[in-house]
Amino acid sequence: MIRWLETHMLPCTYKQLFGIDCPACGFQRSFIALLKGDWKESFFLYPPTVPILLTAAFLLSDLLLRLNNGKVIRKYLFISLGIIVFVSYGVKMFRVIVFHSVS
Repeated sequence: MIRWLETHMLPCTYKQLFGIDCPACGFQRSFIALLKGDWKESFFLYPPTVPILLTAAFLLSDLLLRLNNGKVIRKYLFISLGIIVFVSYGVKMFRVIVFHSVS
């Protein structure tokens, strides 16, 4: 299954159009690294992968179980996830700019 995922990854339309990574670039490779058990590689490829998966698990459990305070928890999870993605993307773009200007 992992081999199939590696050979069937979706291309990033944003990167094809604009030539730079989108805020989600790296998720597929990070997820595959996580499936292989390589947590460190997964984090370096795309830091928000684990928070995204945990949020998805919470959303599924809330949908099935109708958890108490689910609406409030969802709100804070989405805000936290947005911050994590935004900061991660900012750091990535900063590195691109710094290393691009050096070379």
